[in-house]
Amino acid sequence: MVREKVTVAARALQWKCVESRVDNKRFYYGRFVLSPLMKGQADTIGITMRRALLGEIDGTCITRAKSEKIPHEYSTIVGIQESVHEILMNLKRVVLRSNLYGTCDASICVRGPRCVTAQDIISPPFVEIIDNTQYIASLTEPIEFCIGLQIERNRRYRIKTLNNFQDENYPIDAVFMPVQNVNHSIHSYGNEKQEILFIEIWTNGSLTPKEALHEASRNLVDLFIPFLHVEEQSLHLEDNKHKITFPLFTLNDRFTKLRTNKEKIALKYIYIDQLELSPRIYNCLKSSNIHTLLDFLNKSQEDLMKIEHFHIADVKQIWDILEEHFKIDLPNNIF
Repeated sequence: MVREKVTVAARALQWKCVESRVDNKRFYYGRFVLSPLMKGQADTIGITMRRALLGEIDGTCITRAKSEKIPHEYSTIVGIQESVHEILMNLKRVVLRSNLYGTCDASICVRGPRCVTAQDIISPPFVEIIDNTQYIASLTEPIEFCIGLQIERNRRYRIKTLNNFQDENYPIDAVFMPVQNVNHSIHSYGNEKQEILFIEIWTNGSLTPKEALHEASRNLVDLFIPFLHVEEQSLHLEDNKHKITFPLFTLNDRFTKLRTNKEKIALKYIYIDQLELSPRIYNCLKSSNIHTLLDFLNKSQEDLMKIEHFHIADVKQIWDILEEHFKIDLPNNIF
């Protein structure tokens, strides 16, 4: 455990970790302080950060199990101590960490008698198992235990429904949230005109509390970026002496009729959120601080190819969108 004494001075707003603790591989705790704040600000930040920590961070978990030898979810298999339902519940508790986009496949294939743990999961190299000792099942006889798994990275949680069931394919309640609990408290000082905000974070080990706080803050900033220009005037484009006005944050059919070059378009007001990109491409651009079309067009081919999981085909896909809607000439250094 690490503890630090909290001191307050009249200076710029700052934060630091005042306590950190690792109880086990699946239970991390951190306590952070933010100060000095004006009266009322601590509650605003505390409530917002709690919602962001619980709902705006990606997590990875097992969402589906597949086997030809399982007749239904509540069946039992000779030679296995647990029922199929109990095995699925144990798989739900396996904690994973990844930079996965979408879903991927994994598997377990062992022979008894033995104890099956998370260490027996065969997964892609970009998926990390946080606790290899996580119990899954006990094989009491010399039988083959083979099961396919689907791993997914997403946000919040997803409860299995009847629509999720398929032949030989069993969904698992998915809890993607790496943050298990968040608490905030407020301490007043200076005749109660200033406040200190304390935030407590408990995670499942796939992220440290400090990493969770950083990622939640970054995702909040991304959500509010469009509102930075909410007071700016609408975009005005002149073509054949006729003015066309486009409201902010709107990309509709009128853009498809626009025939102009990139110098006439306020590209910094057109966000990548409006281009209907795939989640993978969108996340790649966001992670590289590319938020608008202007940000994208200012990047060279070398810069774009340095983005993790981003490919030249993705650049071509974005260019096709720009060419179709805006007739923008692509800079020579892209291809």
